[in-house]
Amino acid sequence: MTKMQLKGDQERIAKPFAMPSAVIASQATRPQFGIILCLLSMLIFASQDGVTKVLVKDLPVAQLVMVRYWVFVIFALGYAAYQGSIKESLHSRHPWLQIMRALIGVGEIALFGIGLRYLGLAEMHALYAVFPLMTLGLAGAFLGEFIGLRRWIAAAIGFSGTLIILRPGAGVFELAALIPLLSALGFAVFNVLTRKISQNDTFATNMFYMAGFGAIAVTIVGLPGWVTPTPMQGILMGVLSLTGVIAQLFLIQALKYATAATLQPFNYTLLVFATLIGLIIFGELPDTWTVIGAALVIIGGIYAIKSKT
Repeated sequence: MTKMQLKGDQERIAKPFAMPSAVIASQATRPQFGIILCLLSMLIFASQDGVTKVLVKDLPVAQLVMVRYWVFVIFALGYAAYQGSIKESLHSRHPWLQIMRALIGVGEIALFGIGLRYLGLAEMHALYAVFPLMTLGLAGAFLGEFIGLRRWIAAAIGFSGTLIILRPGAGVFELAALIPLLSALGFAVFNVLTRKISQNDTFATNMFYMAGFGAIAVTIVGLPGWVTPTPMQGILMGVLSLTGVIAQLFLIQALKYATAATLQPFNYTLLVFATLIGLIIFGELPDTWTVIGAALVIIGGIYAIKSKT
């Protein structure tokens, strides 16, 4: 959750509440401190995915997302009250787009959780990391944003990396690999909608709709299938929910001290942290092709963000 409307290609690579995470820093005077906070937030996000991977073995994904959104609602209400008025946060120039965005956001998070049942952390994040390039294409098509030659080259590089990871026709392709790609597409659509509505609606309004309608939707699905967690699972669910807020607050603070352009390359450390957690905790060793493909996806993403033409 952040305080700025999305501009350009300053999205994050992260998985807390699928909220926009570019913040206009009025005084980005301590970039080193901002980078440290950004790295901490990425480490927490990666750790969250590790916890989720453990929990989805025995608990419904909808239940995990539901609990996280309940905490999210509390945070959104607190933020709206802090900004002045909860009632004012209800006023939107784009209420139907807000609702659509909230539903896409919660669905995208659920898809990512389902993917963790079948794929390793490194594979999930390597494929999901293509979402900034998807956002780039969608923003050009639906928002009329200019996409120059260099950004198309960046998109081609990232797409090549995705194909290397998937290796269609090589006998190693899994249908489960489409899950993180669908999740990435959902997050790309989410970001494009955010850009659109943020031209008129405040961050408090964006967050209020995202939390409220997301919580309603996932509760309708998740509550009927509730599985009583063990004490340890209950603790992990609590950790999962609270650390999401903490990581987002770290990211907000990071973007106060450093610009989004400065921090963007460090957002890709999420893939590095996720790979290390997958290796140390789950014994998942990504193969050479996954590493090469992920490197190309990251290069394409950074090149797209840095390119102006």
